[in-house]
Amino acid sequence: MNSQTKENYLKALYKLADDKGQVNISDLSVALDVSIPSVNNMVKKLHDAGWLTYQKYKPLTMTPEGMKRAASIIRKHRLTEMYLVEKMGFGWDSVHEIAEQIEHVKSEAFFDKMDELLGYQKFDPHGSPIPDKDGVTLELNLEHLSDCKPGQRVVLKALSNSDKQFLQFLSSRSIALGVEFEILNKEPYDNSMTLSYKNHLKEVLSQKVCGHLLVSHVD
Repeated sequence: MNSQTKENYLKALYKLADDKGQVNISDLSVALDVSIPSVNNMVKKLHDAGWLTYQKYKPLTMTPEGMKRAASIIRKHRLTEMYLVEKMGFGWDSVHEIAEQIEHVKSEAFFDKMDELLGYQKFDPHGSPIPDKDGVTLELNLEHLSDCKPGQRVVLKALSNSDKQFLQFLSSRSIALGVEFEILNKEPYDNSMTLSYKNHLKEVLSQKVCGHLLVSHVD
């Protein structure tokens, strides 16, 4: 079993898993853009390795060992993204592909040093929590901007989508983590929002965009 393929499956399972650690095979197939027969073949191997429980016609269930291994891969990826931005000057929209390659490096010492040089930061450049060495991830209590109301003031803490084109769109609107929004209006017809922030006095964002922005309220 190819090591990188195995790790990509574990990472996808981790991201798709519900509160019980369960994932539908069809969702995994879509997420990885792989046929269901191929997915079935791989998950049987992951089952034999002890990283998930596989039973016909039932959701996949990740084991504690599988969750910990998957969190380790996520940790490597997010540490790498943060290092590329903070120490090497890359933009937040150009680090994902590089991190996809580096996350498969086996040396724990390499990532421990990266963590040390970053000052043990808890979040990656897109606001996603970085799992610790034990696989523990901070729980974020954030709200989608699309669920907020006119008159509220909120600050952008994280993104639920870190697609390159989406990040470039945000940058073109001067939107980054830490930006404080005042919600001026919410259009009843399409739920688009009119926001005031920085030098943007009346910026209109679609419901789709606002749905990917995770915010906390300003006291």
